[in-house]
Amino acid sequence: MTFAIDAGGTFTDLVLDSGRDLRLFKAHTTPHDPVEGVLDVLAVAAAGMGMELPELLGRGQRLVHGTTRAINALVTGATARTGLLCTEGHPDVLVFREGGRTEPFDFTVGYPRPLVPRALTAELPERITAEGTIFRPLDEARTVECIGELRAAGVEAVGVSLLWSIVNPAHELRVGELLDEHLPGVPYTLSHQLNPTLREYRRTSSTCIDASLKPVMADYFASLEARLAAAGFGGRVLIVTSSGGMLDAADLAAAPIHSINSGPSMAPVAGRHYAALEGGHDTAIVADTGGTTFDVSVVRAGSIPRTRETWIGPPHQGHITGFPSVDVKSVGAGGGSIAWVDDGGLPQVGPHSAASQPGPACYGRGGTEPTLTDACLVVGHLAADSFLAGAMRLDADAARSAVSRRIAEPLGLSVEEAAAAIVAVATENMVHAIEEVTVHQGIDPRAAVLVGGGGAAGLNLVAIAARLGCPRVLIPETGAALSAAGGLLSDVSAGFAATHVTSTAAFDFAGVERVVGDLRERCAGFLRSAEVDGDAAVELAVEARYPRQNWEIEVPIAAEHVTGEAGVRELVAAFHRAHERLFAISDPDSEVEIITWRAEVCARATASAQRRIVRAEPAALAAATTRPMYVRGDGWVDGAVAHVDQLADGVAVAGPAVIGSSFTTVVVDRGFAARRSPAGSLVITREEGR
Repeated sequence: MTFAIDAGGTFTDLVLDSGRDLRLFKAHTTPHDPVEGVLDVLAVAAAGMGMELPELLGRGQRLVHGTTRAINALVTGATARTGLLCTEGHPDVLVFREGGRTEPFDFTVGYPRPLVPRALTAELPERITAEGTIFRPLDEARTVECIGELRAAGVEAVGVSLLWSIVNPAHELRVGELLDEHLPGVPYTLSHQLNPTLREYRRTSSTCIDASLKPVMADYFASLEARLAAAGFGGRVLIVTSSGGMLDAADLAAAPIHSINSGPSMAPVAGRHYAALEGGHDTAIVADTGGTTFDVSVVRAGSIPRTRETWIGPPHQGHITGFPSVDVKSVGAGGGSIAWVDDGGLPQVGPHSAASQPGPACYGRGGTEPTLTDACLVVGHLAADSFLAGAMRLDADAARSAVSRRIAEPLGLSVEEAAAAIVAVATENMVHAIEEVTVHQGIDPRAAVLVGGGGAAGLNLVAIAARLGCPRVLIPETGAALSAAGGLLSDVSAGFAATHVTSTAAFDFAGVERVVGDLRERCAGFLRSAEVDGDAAVELAVEARYPRQNWEIEVPIAAEHVTGEAGVRELVAAFHRAHERLFAISDPDSEVEIITWRAEVCARATASAQRRIVRAEPAALAAATTRPMYVRGDGWVDGAVAHVDQLADGVAVAGPAVIGSSFTTVVVDRGFAARRSPAGSLVITREEGR
């Protein structure tokens, strides 16, 4: 068996691959102890399959886990007390950053604090030149003094980022040896090993972020593995990375910066799979709506875009990670997002969430604020007695009371109209998030399929498609746990990089051959240590630019591009094509500067998620055929109600309607019709003539 678990803000989702079929389970997330939530959902699965937990876990070979532990620690400031060792004369790299401001003329915005304060920054007398020669030897006596100062300051982790260590790492390596000797037991990160990039701020920022996470994530992963083992699991624990792959928990504990976007990166992996499976779509918008956030990403030409512009906090106000991450836009607009009225008398939804504790008012767990889930219950999109397949009964009176007190009365609206306004505002927030990753990046939503995931995805996904003009909405069988399903489809992967500057005008064949050979050997070493069965592939890429450009772009290349004049010409052509695609302009007569060389190794580690889901058909829904639903402009109407298991392949259900499943409810608006595909997905399209 393989267990794929995604710990969200409200629910912890599990997709279980038994080797014959897939099964979905959910349990409430436990923010105070996420591992408890993991064990809880496994216990729910064991009970659902008629087993004791040790028996279920004893059958498991792999457990794939997506977690928000790292990003939560960074956002809340719960990371380790971290010191920085830098080159003498350069203590302000984290202060100066890259000079950008989001609002350059708003002087009320305070200057952001550095990730590591000056009080915990120590300058080491040393200097290596850009050519890699030692201009000033490392003063080891002073380095030991600096380490002692950090020890006295109570640091729990150390980042080491010295100038031009990416060309000659000798000084950083020696500092690492001195830290082992004089600060034993305190984790540290060397910048040239973690992120050998040319830019000092990004390299230093990523180094300090990684170091600050090491104590937190090492404890979390150790606790996860130990408690799973104590409960009966003897298999392999894999953690999803920010780039959509996965690594062994021990490997990720050694470089925890790769786990920052662990949870959100899984949904586009699953979305790409289902978009291709259901009609061969190579352009898809993947919308994952949980209880706390709405995460949106795109699949473009069959690929999942990644970005290095990942910030912890607002751009230029927070801290950049400097690492490739699946490009995901997140907004506070989930099922548990709280509705409120602003000072101008307008309804708003989010970004604050009721989360899993206390949850929406209708959960009956102490929540009193109206949420999107409460609003959907008020307008009839949700049924109080069939939520989570009847495992949780919703309190309709509490939902109406919350919406009335906080929204309807302040705005002078009926409860139903106020609830409908909450749904409309949430929908608009989600539309704007999608436009940022589509329209603003040259992608026409009308040419894309909209893939929905998350427990709250179906509440307004059709309304979003109508606003964007998407012709087709796809909700897979595993849609209610789309991110967890992505864990079944992820590859065991790792990326390696090296800085070696050369130009196509005078290509350094010998140097490039040496660098690429070293990257390939590191990929092979990773595969040996990861003990991966099955086929593996190594993909090469370069970060290149036109001469004197400020920023590079990443261009995939073939192995033959680094040997011979013909290969270099093809590398140049590939760069021109990529530049044209990204910026609608290229300079075919210009040479190209290559700055960084990258290699990524991927190997399949889990079975394909082509298996079908086993569901139990709820009797309460099977008996219902219509339900009153409130539609803006029409008032209360009778809407069709069906369970997804009742739908024969290809039989259409026209809106207004709701289609339920064990873990989600899909609202089909007027003018749309839903059908179940042979592969089990719910496919919703606009009716002809509408």
